[in-house]
Amino acid sequence: MSERSARSSLEESFERYLQDKGKGRGGDGGNYRRNAERELERFREWTRGERGEYNDGIAPDGRKPEFRDLETGVFRDYARHLASDRGLKQNTVKTYYAYVSAWCGWCVDEGYLPVHYAKRASATEPLPDDDGRKPGDQQAWDSEQRLAFTRYVDEQAREAIEAYTTLPAETDPLDRKRARYDAIRAARDRALVFVIAFTAVRIGELLRDPNDPRRRGVRWDELDLEEGSMDVYRKKQQWDSASLPDPVITPLRSYRRLLDPPSDRWPVFPTFDQRTLAELVRNALEDHGLKPTEIDERREEYPRDLLLAVDEGVRPPSLTTDGSRRVLQRLTADAGIDVDHPKHDYLAPHGGRRGMGEVLVRAFGYTVAARYLDNSEEMVRERYSHIEAGELGDLATEALGEVDDRVVTSTSSGPSESDRYSI
Repeated sequence: MSERSARSSLEESFERYLQDKGKGRGGDGGNYRRNAERELERFREWTRGERGEYNDGIAPDGRKPEFRDLETGVFRDYARHLASDRGLKQNTVKTYYAYVSAWCGWCVDEGYLPVHYAKRASATEPLPDDDGRKPGDQQAWDSEQRLAFTRYVDEQAREAIEAYTTLPAETDPLDRKRARYDAIRAARDRALVFVIAFTAVRIGELLRDPNDPRRRGVRWDELDLEEGSMDVYRKKQQWDSASLPDPVITPLRSYRRLLDPPSDRWPVFPTFDQRTLAELVRNALEDHGLKPTEIDERREEYPRDLLLAVDEGVRPPSLTTDGSRRVLQRLTADAGIDVDHPKHDYLAPHGGRRGMGEVLVRAFGYTVAARYLDNSEEMVRERYSHIEAGELGDLATEALGEVDDRVVTSTSSGPSESDRYSI
């Protein structure tokens, strides 16, 4: 046993590992950290005998497990434990085990363990085989879904904007503000759907991720609607420009005119959550010296706190990635679009990206698609391999057709079957 492992507990190594893998200052953020922390906690409970009736733990005499207790058989037993959970899908079991295996590899690099026990063939043998899902089986918006979805949100936005802009001059101020809010919300929905459908930007690059402080959502000063570009913080941990194709420009311009953000530092897609905005506005008005009764009176002048935030210059946070999924669930249901997919019953954000990827691969090939999707060509070929397989199948069919034509031509020049037997 190494000196470092002798003086360190498993729990201490978990925290150091999570800090190394986390994002942001102090390594406290990031989706990977959150998921790995959950699975390492599950593993910790299992090693201590806290995961079920037949789980006795790995350390004798009820003491806390130590590095000296870890060996290949421990990870083999844990793989068997995960595989026996009938509530988990096959690929999910392998994903959960991968988090623990990654920690084990880190322990080897850091000197806690002498060998990567979790990666040995005997350790992974109890894990199930892949369930056969290929990248092409994952959701991708097809052309009909994309057209139906964008057409629906466009019609909704046009109707709401027309209803607001054609109000009579004598309309009650509160009713006018209510109509403006409805128009802003519909225009926001349209802009969001168009951006997801046509830019192929990852939703985590567009909106706020509560688990990663660096992903605070795209702001208006990061959009160039004249040049058709948008600065986003990419998955590769650096800022880069993403393209805004023509179909996206008009919805964004219309939406900005309606919202009229008081600052370019405002998020393009602010949260519309009433509880969040109410607390934000109350705190801001309190900082301005207003008393509680005065704050209530001020808020009563508006049907929604978003409009008050605009007028007071109070900048809200961006819509979250989870919030965008709820928006798309609502819009998919309202549009009456039928989605036949084992995992998502709505048009999910990643489906928009994959759908655009399919369009680009089919139209321009893997190299151009890889540049637009901000991925390596190798990865794009892997994820869209079903397209190449289909195209190869078409070529094979065409080749067979030519062979058949030649066979027919050659046989037709000689005597027919009936002629040959009639001689």
